[in-house]
Amino acid sequence: MTSRRAALLLPFLAAACASGDTTPPLQGPPRYDYLTPLRLNVLDIEVLEPGPGPAWRVDPPAPLSPVALAVQMGRERLVPVGTTGRARFMVDSATLIREVASAGGLFAQQTERLTCVIHVRVEILGGDGRRVGFTEAEVRRSATLADEGPASRARAADQIVRQAMDDLNVEFEFQIRRNLRDWVMTGEPGAVSATPIQQESLGGSPAAPEAVAPAPAPAEPVAAPAMPAAPAGTPRFAPNLTPNLAPPVRP
Repeated sequence: MTSRRAALLLPFLAAACASGDTTPPLQGPPRYDYLTPLRLNVLDIEVLEPGPGPAWRVDPPAPLSPVALAVQMGRERLVPVGTTGRARFMVDSATLIREVASAGGLFAQQTERLTCVIHVRVEILGGDGRRVGFTEAEVRRSATLADEGPASRARAADQIVRQAMDDLNVEFEFQIRRNLRDWVMTGEPGAVSATPIQQESLGGSPAAPEAVAPAPAPAEPVAAPAMPAAPAGTPRFAPNLTPNLAPPVRP
């Protein structure tokens, strides 16, 4: 009877192992170097590595570390292209906290609540080391899931950290372009803007302004020709002052 019972239980144990808590194949950590870099007009960018502490608490199982991913995002997205000054990237907090949501019971399954919070900051420092600009970005993700064992808990942690990092990547770029727009480079550093075109020819190349001829000087009045002097003793008559009249008719 003992051997028969053991043989009958083998199919059920195999089915339980097949559908039970097994380690799922997880994807590799996300990368950010394929995205459009955020080019800052500074000479150098320092990415600070956070140390241990409550601000970087990560409760296992955690296939992805929000702390490591936040640092990686800062390294791969920020690029220095300037000649002076420097920037500093910091992870102020990055936590993945697990809490028991429901202890479960005879007819209820135990659940847990996952909360992921990530807060990063960028500072722009002048040549004297003083801060001349800064921005920050923060995201928060939380979910309540059924606790089906270590594998399901690892799968849930992997998913919520990925979602939080997707949110952070979008929020980070938005805050950089809004609050540090004076340091975001969109063209080549040191490029000089072209001189405005005053006149453009049909070929599209700037044409030199046409030379304007000076206005001619006003003409001097021409003097009327002088009349010849009459001989002495000759009475002077105004020429052509009266019309020619016919001789008088005598009766």
